[in-house]
Formats: sequence, structure tokens, C-alpha cells
Amino acid sequence: MPEEEINYVFVMLCLGALVIALVVIILIKSVSLVEHLYSYFYKKPLYTHFYFRVKKLSPQHQEFLKQNFLFYTRLSTKQQRFFQHRLVTFVAHKSFEGRDDFEITEEVKLYIGATAVMLTFGMRNFLLNRLQKIIIYPDVYFSTINKVKHKGEFNPHLKALVFSWKDFLEGFDNDKDNVNLAIHEFMHVIQINTHNHKNISAVIFSDANKELENLLKQDHLRHKLINSRYFREYAFTNRVEFLAVLVESFIESPQVFEQNFPEFYKKIKEMLNYHFAGY
Repeated sequence: MPEEEINYVFVMLCLGALVIALVVIILIKSVSLVEHLYSYFYKKPLYTHFYFRVKKLSPQHQEFLKQNFLFYTRLSTKQQRFFQHRLVTFVAHKSFEGRDDFEITEEVKLYIGATAVMLTFGMRNFLLNRLQKIIIYPDVYFSTINKVKHKGEFNPHLKALVFSWKDFLEGFDNDKDNVNLAIHEFMHVIQINTHNHKNISAVIFSDANKELENLLKQDHLRHKLINSRYFREYAFTNRVEFLAVLVESFIESPQVFEQNFPEFYKKIKEMLNYHFAGY
């Protein structure tokens, strides 16, 4: 083949590749624009779950979820498969470390991972990339961050979440008091994880959070919150703690929450994209 023809073919291949790349970029941008418009009106992503191969838990671990997570039992069969897939994936992506001779068992990983999956089940991005390590003590521990004893905390600089296992379990033993250490601390992780992120779930979360804060500025709603004593006083420490406490109540007593504070309930539901049974 003459050199001129080779050059021509090469140029045409390059142009073809460039056109294909541009078409792909335009399609991606168009889908992103459509989804943002969709989320603006409907307050949720176009889709949440899409997996090439769904991973499954063992029958024994599936039974563990049924016995310990009411949330899981409320899901449809299809949603339960997605929950299992996310749980297997989440646990595989995190490091679990025991302190003071605490033993990391499969049950420990399932309990912790299922809590994270429950809270992010309505979000497309669920791996919480700003969390890498989960450290568990058998009981309250001495925090090197603020030099006091703690039940749990999230260190965003070390990407580490720390729990007292005793207090972790107590949060699930009583699911009617609106106090759950695991839910509370994972909400701090989610807040950090969605900060300044551009994925659609993070955008929806952040927008709803801003609207939630605007509701809190309304005197009559703020006074109603405080006087009701439905939320414990710790909720009014700051806005970060306020959201974490609200989500504890949202998960444990959604019907009471909706009945008494429908405005706040609606925003939490939007933030978590909870559009399924029980919520």
C-alpha cells in the first residue's frame, strides 16, 4: 500500500476514534443532565441498583439478617438480593480491626456492614470511600483524639470508624428508644462522604440537608422540636449531630416521626432516597 494511502487510512481512523469519543462524551453529559433534571423534580436518581453479577450471602448469613434487621425483612425479594450484594461488597472493601483482645467474627462484620448498607441502600454510591478502617473495642475506650472515653467516633483524617461493641449492640437491642450508636456514627461518615461530591446521590443528600437546615431556622418548627422531647437533647449540639439524631429516629420509629414532624421526615426520606416499604 502506498505511503499516501497508509497516511490517509491512519488519519481516518484517528478521526473516527475522535468522533466516537465525542459521541460518548455527549451521551454521558446528556444522561447526566437528564438525571439532574429528573432528580430536581422527583428527588431521586434515575436508577439506584445496577450490577453485572449479583453476589449472594450464605443461607446462614441471610438468616442472620432476617433475625437482626427489620429493615431487611421489609424489602422485596429482589431488593434483598441487592442488599446482600452490597453487604458482601462493602465488607470486602473495608478493613476490620479488633482492640483489647476483641475478636473480629463474621457476625461482627455482618452487623456493621449491614448497618452501612441499610443507610446507603437508596444511594447509588454505597461504598463510602472516605471510610477504610473499622476498629472495634469490647467496651468504652479512651479516645486519643479528645482524651476522653468514647462509645464511638469517626476520624475522617485516618478514614477510621471506631465502635464500642457493647454499645453497638445495645443500640439494636432496643429499637424503640431512637438511640443507635451504629446509625449515629455511620451518618457522620455519610455526611463527610457526600461533602463536595458530584455524584447524583451526594447532590440529592446535600440539597435535602440544606433544606433541612432552613427548616430548622423557622422559629415555630425549632421550638416544636425542642419542646416535644421526641429527639434527645444531644440533637441540638450542632447541625451535624442534629442530622445524625434525626436519622436514628427516622429508622427506629418512622411512623411516629412522620406523624409529628412531617416536614423533617420528608427531607430525611429524600436524603436517603427511602422509597420502599415501611418508609
